[in-house]
Amino acid sequence: MQRQTFTLTIFLIIITGLIFCSGKEESKDIPDDIVLPDGFKIEIYADDVKNARAMCWGDEGTLFVGSREEGKVYAVIDNNQDYKADEVKIIASDLNMPVGVAFKNGDLYTSSVSKIIKYEDIESHLDNPPAATIVNDDFPSEEHHGWKFIAFGPDGKLYVPVGAPCNICLEEDERYASIMRMNDDGTELEVYESGIRNSVGFDWHPVTKDLWFTDNGRDWLGDEIPPCELNHATEKGQHFGYPFCHGGFIPDPKFNDRGCSEFIKPAKNLLPHCAPLGMMFYTGSQFPAEYKNQILICEHGSWNRSTKIGYQVSLVKLDDQGDVTSYTSFANGWLKDGKVSGRPVDVLQMDDGSILVSDDYDDKIYRIYYEK
Repeated sequence: MQRQTFTLTIFLIIITGLIFCSGKEESKDIPDDIVLPDGFKIEIYADDVKNARAMCWGDEGTLFVGSREEGKVYAVIDNNQDYKADEVKIIASDLNMPVGVAFKNGDLYTSSVSKIIKYEDIESHLDNPPAATIVNDDFPSEEHHGWKFIAFGPDGKLYVPVGAPCNICLEEDERYASIMRMNDDGTELEVYESGIRNSVGFDWHPVTKDLWFTDNGRDWLGDEIPPCELNHATEKGQHFGYPFCHGGFIPDPKFNDRGCSEFIKPAKNLLPHCAPLGMMFYTGSQFPAEYKNQILICEHGSWNRSTKIGYQVSLVKLDDQGDVTSYTSFANGWLKDGKVSGRPVDVLQMDDGSILVSDDYDDKIYRIYYEK
């Protein structure tokens, strides 16, 4: 009888432990406090991706992720196609803020402060990456706003922003405060748009192919001004105001000799100091139809505002003419009662229509999906 009682006790302990562990494992996959619209769910796609910043897909389904503080570039791999990563490999180290990643013709392009490099045929060599090839090293070396989001446009060219090397200044070198572009071999590097303080995210409208980009507003004019910006470029050679005008209506107190009337106004002024970074047009079919061809923006969050703001993924809706009709929160909860648990950086669509959101604060990549 004692033996039976002992055996039953051990069995109950094992079952209780399995239930408890199962509950812990489930909760690990569901971030606390993240608020989404009805029908949307969030889970962790990849954990422990240190300082995860910009993301891109390889042709064979490898997720490549850049970083800023770590100096590493990662390959994140889902071996069984269950929409959860199984491996995280480091494919490059000791780089100077390799935030940006872009992929073309089997090669991974990576940004550094002063150059763009590439790793050829990278998906065939994830365990033994080749030495990097320099694509172009004709970029400024200043680290202030020197980290770069990069992406290939519909024209096949690589677009590379060069931030202002300061909070507010006017440089003679036209490369500063711009978005540049070049051929994939590094030739024909040119300034595409100017007057852009620090863009760390852009995408092209899926119908018009126009470039849309985020821009981080200047500091030290107070908590409420200037706004950060979402901008719409319709042709090469446009000027978006920096350092003379902010938000389309605020002349800078130091550089106010040109006012605001001659510059391109933002398509939408965003929250002040919310630090908008990665953005994308949603083109999938998993989300409800109202999200088709609309903009999702990662707001990294304020760093010196007296009351924190941002720390969310926002949704900007456009009408058929490309005019902004609304600006609302899509995913929030990384900021709660003044405490920060995450900082969204970049957003990327998956093949099933769900999206990934990188978080450089908590070293995670989230997957947000919709279930009817």
